[in-house]
Amino acid sequence: MSGCCAQGVVTEPGSTGTNIRPVLSARTGLNPAGLPEKVVNPPESPVPGGPSVCQTYAMILSQASPVETPPKPVDLQAMAAALARSPDYRILRRLAARPTYTPIIGNDVRTGILLDTETTGLEHSNDEIIELGMVKFDYTTEGRIVGVRNTFSAFNEPSAPIPAEVTALTGITDEMVGGHRFDDAAIAAFVDDAVIVIAHNSGFDRKFAERYWPVFEHKAWGCSMSEIDWRKHGFAGSQLGYLLNGAGYFHHAHRAVDDCHALLEVLAFEFPTIGSPALALLLETARKPTMRVWAEQTAFELKDLLKRRGYRWNDGSDGRPKSWFTDVDETALDDEIAFLRSQIYMQDVEPTVQRLTAFTRFSDRI
Repeated sequence: MSGCCAQGVVTEPGSTGTNIRPVLSARTGLNPAGLPEKVVNPPESPVPGGPSVCQTYAMILSQASPVETPPKPVDLQAMAAALARSPDYRILRRLAARPTYTPIIGNDVRTGILLDTETTGLEHSNDEIIELGMVKFDYTTEGRIVGVRNTFSAFNEPSAPIPAEVTALTGITDEMVGGHRFDDAAIAAFVDDAVIVIAHNSGFDRKFAERYWPVFEHKAWGCSMSEIDWRKHGFAGSQLGYLLNGAGYFHHAHRAVDDCHALLEVLAFEFPTIGSPALALLLETARKPTMRVWAEQTAFELKDLLKRRGYRWNDGSDGRPKSWFTDVDETALDDEIAFLRSQIYMQDVEPTVQRLTAFTRFSDRI
């Protein structure tokens, strides 16, 4: 096409050539509605002495498609703060791992470890750990988190291929762990100066950890899932992701250490009703001894009554009694024995009772 612009013009059927309008799709010969039209070269000016077709076309485009001013940067923090003040909205922020800090000499702090494992199965005596994640942190005696000292993350290749259901659940493949081995000395050194180890299911993680690394046998343990009464403080459950949402965050966990970072924020969450963080409640519970009561040689038909009371079944495969058992506070021991005597055995009995502390609780050694 000739002329000063790359667009064509069309003549209306029966026109003399003076009824001219631009074609937005001149190269295809279609008008904006998709109908064919006759494309011709534009004359210099449809009106003698007037603007050229190109000038006319430019004016049309400037009116139809004005250049928009780039939007101003959005202050997302201000928007989130405004929404948070409304009872109609809840704000969830993406979880960002806390940076490590340098401890100040002389500060009265304690050091703890948050731990998470991924395994090839649920049996601690046979299945294997394929990933270990830990976050080392400092906290005050009042249970307030001061800062993160360090993190640890490692894979371990098991002796057999990872089951498909485990890969589906964790995202860990044989290729990811291939050739990796735990550095036992590094793990022991990482844990050495901690006074407590916390997991979000210590009844699971402690048994595996003790089997691999004896250093964990000599540490106090706490469980953020069972040693905090989450329902009492307004949470409908104790699943980690749900608790993290309640603390105002969301995360896409890909590694065990990611869950440790998530747990750190859950434990830092301050309950509005008491003005204390979740970690303070966990530590208070972990410091108290509990009593394990064994209900041995009970009639089979009483199992539902025991289950409703909170008893759990142990199959005896771990060397402990093949029996029902429950853990209660020291102050509740007399009531528990009275229950067994009046509703289970129907006579005076002295059930087997074990005293547990944070150093033995959740371990399969007792």
